[in-house]
Amino acid sequence: MWLLYLILGVALLYAGLVSVAALSQTKMLFPAQLAAASSPALPRSAERLEVTTPDGERLVGVRLGRTSDAKPLLLGFGGNAWNADAMALYVHSLFPDHEVIAFHYRGYPPSTGEPSAQTLLADSLTIFDHEQQVRPRMVVAVGFSIGSGVAAYLAHHRSLAGLILVTPFDSLKALAREHFAWAPTSLLLRHHMPTIDLVRDRPTPSALIAAGRDTIVPARRSEPLRTAIPNLVLDRTIAETGHNDLYDHPAFAAAMREAMERFEAPAPR
Repeated sequence: MWLLYLILGVALLYAGLVSVAALSQTKMLFPAQLAAASSPALPRSAERLEVTTPDGERLVGVRLGRTSDAKPLLLGFGGNAWNADAMALYVHSLFPDHEVIAFHYRGYPPSTGEPSAQTLLADSLTIFDHEQQVRPRMVVAVGFSIGSGVAAYLAHHRSLAGLILVTPFDSLKALAREHFAWAPTSLLLRHHMPTIDLVRDRPTPSALIAAGRDTIVPARRSEPLRTAIPNLVLDRTIAETGHNDLYDHPAFAAAMREAMERFEAPAPR
C-alpha cells in the first residue's frame, strides 16, 4: 500500500509543478514589471511616441537621433526584460548617427494591454506601418533574444533594409522544451514564435549574432537558423560571453557595426 501512496504522491507533485508552470508562463515569458523597474534616464533630445493598436491599446515608445534620408531607421525590439528606453539608448550608443525607435511591448508600462507572443508580433506591424505613414524611409529591425522573434516576424511581412538577430531561437516551442523537458510543453504552451519559419526563404539581408556560452538560448536553438536564412550576410558568435553579458563585450559592438556596414554598402553593379 505504501508504494501506491508514493506513486500517488509523486503524480500529484508532478501535476502541481506542471500546473504552476502552465499558469505562470505568461509572467515568466513577459516580466513586464521587472522591465519597467529598470528604466534609465533619457536625454533631453528624446522624443516620446504613441501608437494606438487596431484593438484600442496604447503603445508608448521613444525616438533618439535625427531622421536621415541616407541612413536607415533602426527599429529595436528588446529582450523580455528590456524596456523601450533601455533598448533605444543601447542601440543609439552603438549607432549615434542613426535614428533609433523602440516601443514598450504591450502590457509593459506605460504601454497598455496584456502581453502575449501573438500581440507582440502583431504590434510590430502596427508600429512599422505608423512610422512609414509619418515618414517613409528604409528600416533595419534589431531584435534581442525574444525580440529577435518579433523582428523576424516584421521582416517576414514587410520589406526591410536589414535584420539583426541577437541570441535568436528557432522557435519558442523548441526553447520551452529545452528548459521544461519534464513538462508536456507542446500541449501547454500558449505563446508561439516560429522564428525559423519566419526567416526561411526571405530575401532580407540578415545578421545573426550569438553568445558562445549562452545557457538561456543554447547554440542548438540558434544553429538551425543559419541554414534557414537565405541572405545571411554576417554570422558571428562572441566567445566567452553568456546571454546577458554579451552586450558589454567590445566584440559584440564591433559585430553590430559590421552588420550595419554590410546593410548600407552599395549594391554591386
